[in-house]
Formats: sequence, structure tokens, C-alpha cells
Amino acid sequence: MISQPEKEESRVSVAGRKARAYRPSVDATREVVRKKLGDIPEEVFSSRKMFIDVSRKGIPGDWVKSVVEATGLREAFLGILNIDSGNLSRVYRRKALPKETSEEVLDAVRLLRQAADVWESYDLAMQWFKSPVPALGDERPLDLIDTFEGRRWISQVLNKIEYGEFS
Repeated sequence: MISQPEKEESRVSVAGRKARAYRPSVDATREVVRKKLGDIPEEVFSSRKMFIDVSRKGIPGDWVKSVVEATGLREAFLGILNIDSGNLSRVYRRKALPKETSEEVLDAVRLLRQAADVWESYDLAMQWFKSPVPALGDERPLDLIDTFEGRRWISQVLNKIEYGEFS
């Protein structure tokens, strides 16, 4: 949500007249994020019930493959899946991952989506994920994403950033 002062800051002067700087719409940003985060359907993240149902059923391995290929975060997902790189192709071929693994992968993707929404850019979100963050004890969010508590901490920090609780 953009406040009135922020809206004014996004304006630039053109020939003495105020003009809005180009800023992609939220829908356009979400479309870019969707494409860059693989083939997981949007509905999985827009409904808690759907998220739970899909987790219980088990996500297909090809969803994991699409996310890993789209994000390039192979090492992070190896940590989330708790496997070595030699076993990743086996995960890709599975019809359904176990409930706990499915939930962890979906939760990590949801967190990547949250970061893209907060930063209003997939690329800025990825840059933030790969940088040490003082509010995370100077850890990189990417290094914390493999545990439930790490994901929860990252989400809390993103919420604080979104609502301006950091100076």
C-alpha cells in the first residue's frame, strides 16, 4: 500500500509539469513473480484451505523442478528437501512428495512471493535474500529458509519492512 507522500515521491517533473514515474502495477509484478517462481498454481497461495489440501495430498516433483529452474536457488531447495544434489532428479520424478516436504517447499515459495510483494520486484527480493540482513543477525535470508523457524523469522522481518517498523 502506497501512502500519499510516497505517491508524490514517485512523480517526476517533465517540462515543469508533474508526471508519474513508471511503476509496474501490482498485477504486473505478481505476473512476473508467478513466472519466476515456477508452475505452482496461484490458487495454492491465495487460499489457506487449498494450501493445506495440496500439502496433504503432496505436491508433484515437477513443481519442485519448475521452482528450482525458475529461481536458480538449487542449493536452498536442496537444504529445504534435506537431500544432496544427486537425489534431486529423483524428487523431480515423484508423483507426490510427502506431506511435510510439500508443505516446506510451498512455504518457501510463499515466502519468496511475500518478499517480491514487499519489495515490489522479484529481482530486488532475490537481491535481499542473498544479502546479509542485520535484523536476521546478519544472516542471509537464503541461509535461513531451510527451517520452519528461519522462514517464520524471515516473514516477520518482511512484515516489519512492509509496515515501516525499521529505521
